[in-house]
Amino acid sequence: MAATSAAPSREDFAKLLEESFTTGNLQEGSVIKGTVVGIEKDLAVIDVGLKTEGRVALREFSGPGRQSDLKIGDTVEVYLERVENALGEAVLSRDKARREESWGKLEKAFQNNEKVQGTIFNQVKGGFTVDLDGAVAFLPRSQVDIRPIRDVTPLMNAPQQFQILKMDRRRGNIVVSRRTVLEETRAEQRQELVQNLEEGQVIDGVVKNITDYGAFVDLGGIDGLLHVTDIAWRRVNHPTEVLNIGQQVKVKIIKINHETHRISLGMKQLLDDPWQGIEAKFPVGTRFKGRVTNITDYGAFVELEPGIEGLIHVSEMSWTKKNVHPGKIVSTSQEVEVQILEVDPVKRRISLGLKQTMRNPWEVFVEKYPPGSVVEGEVKNKTEFGLFLGLDGDVDGMVHLSDLDWKRPGEQVIEEFKKGDKIKASVLDVDVEKERISLGIKQLQGDPFAEAQTGGELKKGAVVTCEVLAVKEAGIDVKITGTDLETFIKRADLARDRSEQRAERFQAGQKVDARITQFDRKSRKVSVSIKALEVAEEKEAIAQYGSSDSGATLGDILGTVLKRATGKTGSEEADK
Repeated sequence: MAATSAAPSREDFAKLLEESFTTGNLQEGSVIKGTVVGIEKDLAVIDVGLKTEGRVALREFSGPGRQSDLKIGDTVEVYLERVENALGEAVLSRDKARREESWGKLEKAFQNNEKVQGTIFNQVKGGFTVDLDGAVAFLPRSQVDIRPIRDVTPLMNAPQQFQILKMDRRRGNIVVSRRTVLEETRAEQRQELVQNLEEGQVIDGVVKNITDYGAFVDLGGIDGLLHVTDIAWRRVNHPTEVLNIGQQVKVKIIKINHETHRISLGMKQLLDDPWQGIEAKFPVGTRFKGRVTNITDYGAFVELEPGIEGLIHVSEMSWTKKNVHPGKIVSTSQEVEVQILEVDPVKRRISLGLKQTMRNPWEVFVEKYPPGSVVEGEVKNKTEFGLFLGLDGDVDGMVHLSDLDWKRPGEQVIEEFKKGDKIKASVLDVDVEKERISLGIKQLQGDPFAEAQTGGELKKGAVVTCEVLAVKEAGIDVKITGTDLETFIKRADLARDRSEQRAERFQAGQKVDARITQFDRKSRKVSVSIKALEVAEEKEAIAQYGSSDSGATLGDILGTVLKRATGKTGSEEADK
């Protein structure tokens, strides 16, 4: 009889049982299904087909935005970490099971660029943590909303959609964005809203935001820009002068950019254009009163009526204040009278004049002080060509160097004056168009040339007596007696004979006779010559003695002439 095999021992049975578990589908590190067989306080007892059950915390079956409703008999998926621990129990995890399942779904959504649903449940440095059905993702603060928000409390623990920006399963990192979803949704809404709007359409809106350059108006899900220049026909320096946040306004759609979805709005377009018929309202040459609304470096703007402004250019503000800032002449909100200079309805420009409402000060001056009048003024400035005097009527007059003194050069005389001096001058000429006033100081004194000619005795060829003023190497300075005329006799004109042409023969105070060789009032030049007188007398003597029958020789005649010229008598010659 053949021998039979021995029955298996207890140890062999336990080994076979363990192998049956480990060689099946129940592998550590995998997600398996189990049945809830009991609930003990805060733990769920789950049977997964192993030797012993495993225990999982009830909190793992709940999460942000959802509560646990687990009950006995429910089938659940859990993650098998270990088949048996030191206590002989299976180590299970619902969180890891959900995470494994969630990662698979998220990777698929990321590859297909699909949105995922999650819940913001905690705030961390730089942003927030989001539960994506078991997987935890990071939401940067900049990706929470389209605009920065201060309080995110209303967003916490509320299911919402996110876009996955980046994910790394090996490192367990996921970065999501809520802003991207909002922008995409907003873009779709904007496109739909823009398609329903038309240029020229009048629509109601609410002022959402105000900036320096205008206001953003909510048109029911899409914003339009109301530029500050389109709020009113009149000048609006800042939108807050007219609008407030939350204010309901009626606007007109001026322009729609379907590519960028930008909408330009206007309020003034709902009112009549005040520039229509502007030339008839404000004829050139007429005067109106207005209010100064704005002052710039180049002039001042004046509101003539609501919506109509004109510019007073700085050159048209004052007759006399040429290089002064407009703010020194007028002030904001000041009421002024202006004259219409030009109207351009195409460019919507009106040129105004302020000085035209006042009399031309040069016209007033010439009426009050015609040429020949004597005026008094203060020295305002000294230049290389003359003095400028401040005169009555806030105008300036100029004294040219040539009109400072009759005798001395102007470059020398001007040094005697200084700023602030009060001096008198004669009005020589007033040019109203060129705004120039010519003055003279020397004209207050008599013109020596004019006075010298009043008797008609001083002319070319006349014999005059001169007083020696000064003796110089090149000649002598003399003054024609009976006048204020002074001149210089050069060495060559001191005598007929060269031997006598010595300046040292004369001395100051000596009286000498001479002949006028030049007298030009226009060039104000007078020249005298002793030599010319001697030559003339010699010719006269020759003519006189040469025609007589005295029998005198030429030498006698010349001797007589010489004696007469030198002023010596016959007895004096004998004594010599």
